[in-house]
Amino acid sequence: MTNSELDSLRSTALKVREHIIRLSEGGGCFIGASLSCVELMVYCYARVIRRDKDQPMDPRRDYLFLSKGHDVPALYGTFVEMGLLDADRLRNHLSTEDSIYWHPNRQIPGVEFHSGSLGHLPAVAAGVALDCKLRATDNRIVVITGDGELNEGSVWETILVANAHGLDNLTIVVDRNHFQANIRTEELVPLEPLADKFEAFGCRVTRVDGHDLRELERAFAASVEEKGKVKVIIADTVRGKGLPSIEARADRWFCAFTATEVAQLLEELHGNVAASIESETLVVR
Repeated sequence: MTNSELDSLRSTALKVREHIIRLSEGGGCFIGASLSCVELMVYCYARVIRRDKDQPMDPRRDYLFLSKGHDVPALYGTFVEMGLLDADRLRNHLSTEDSIYWHPNRQIPGVEFHSGSLGHLPAVAAGVALDCKLRATDNRIVVITGDGELNEGSVWETILVANAHGLDNLTIVVDRNHFQANIRTEELVPLEPLADKFEAFGCRVTRVDGHDLRELERAFAASVEEKGKVKVIIADTVRGKGLPSIEARADRWFCAFTATEVAQLLEELHGNVAASIESETLVVR
């Protein structure tokens, strides 16, 4: 990756964060986890996933499954910046006139599968990876999961089956932001040592800074070297990345901000005055 390409990706990530912040108004969105996976989403669509924007369902495409479907603001923001979605459609967020709402919908071109019930899409992705293996095609399958999502037994069952079939065309990217809803993962059901767990299930594991695009480049490049194993990239991230006023806060996972707060957060994103947030928090326990 050249410095120019790196700067371009960073600029794209910034624009995606702007889209996410705007989607937090008028009903709100899961902003914390969406901001944590921006670099993962941008990098995958810019450097990993082969896709023709004019033929989004071409069977020769690579597949990206967003298993942590509540991060859909990051997905749709990336779609806009990659030319896969008209930016004006984001104004229809949560409107009955469109399909832009809190979780992915296949009515949006480029969305591979509905998601929202956590733990489901690794199995779907493994099924597609097996189909591609049986047809001897070179499609690459990537699935982005949350870390709290790893509490679902279906994820580990999928990995056992996928490695039994040698699905080395499958890459699982874990957005390791250390939160599940409004509690830290290690306070609820501890996940560490996470890399050891994946390796014990037969995976090839790489751990990186999930906001460092060069580290992501190295991780994906290295993941093609070992054959016969599912690839896992554990991406350590920060919930709410880019907005110091809500970063790593357990109470700022789902947010419904006012227009004034959104304007302040956009200023904060660009390194200006810190936002003054008064909107209520959401607690589920």
